[in-house]
Amino acid sequence: MPQPVQTAFPTAILNDGREMPQFGFGTYCIANDQAEEAVAQAIARGYRLVDTAAIYENEEGVSKGVGSRHDIFLTTKIWNDRQGYDEAKAAFREALARMGRDEVDLALIHWPCPDKGLFVDTWRALIDLREDGRVKSIGVSNFMPEHITRLIDETGVTPAVNQIQVHPMWQQREVRAFNRDHGIVTQSWSPLGSGQLMKHRVLNEIAEELDAPVASVILRWHLQHGLAPIPKTSTPERMTSNLDAINVVLNRDHMARIDALDHPQGRLFADPYTFGND
Repeated sequence: MPQPVQTAFPTAILNDGREMPQFGFGTYCIANDQAEEAVAQAIARGYRLVDTAAIYENEEGVSKGVGSRHDIFLTTKIWNDRQGYDEAKAAFREALARMGRDEVDLALIHWPCPDKGLFVDTWRALIDLREDGRVKSIGVSNFMPEHITRLIDETGVTPAVNQIQVHPMWQQREVRAFNRDHGIVTQSWSPLGSGQLMKHRVLNEIAEELDAPVASVILRWHLQHGLAPIPKTSTPERMTSNLDAINVVLNRDHMARIDALDHPQGRLFADPYTFGND
């Protein structure tokens, strides 16, 4: 059995007063029949946050991997075709049934789908689910400042988390600054740029200087910026090397060199303003 990381696990304090592990395990593209073993392996190595979603079609396997552990922070998400007050509540109940659970730690609206005009009603559903005790904290994913501002203005409730695509070549500084100003934790999905940054010259130079894996360097950059990365891998060795980011320390020069990699064309996936509007 692998030994869990020995360094104190970093945490983030949410604006609802709860504590969330700052480093998590993503499960996107892990098949349901493989998710139980992958999650169990990640937990054995020291991960304390596991992220899934309805659209991943692996909530059942992920939940089995978590098992009866009460110290694992479990997140799921409401998909685009289930937005709206009643529909979102039904979708969440179905998610709990798939996972065999009475509650989860965090529920997110997966995408704003602004043209549908339903994300505020979906947010009201999550607020009620939190008040009912079926979810402990609520947040959003891929929301831009104007979308969050509308949530706050119309409901008075600020998301605890905004999970967005962030990596060294797509740093989303304005969104991160907005989140920070509103006490919202920025959680980074695709924090390694879907693996496309692993051969980047600057990142490899820094990794060589520190005698550390490139992935650990990138993930440490997230942590030192106060971000909460959720890298995905089904390979046990990479689970360990990713988690080694907790033990790496980047100096000001390292951080500045990585900060300089931001690129206006660095986004690898969909645009939150248009995705899911169909």
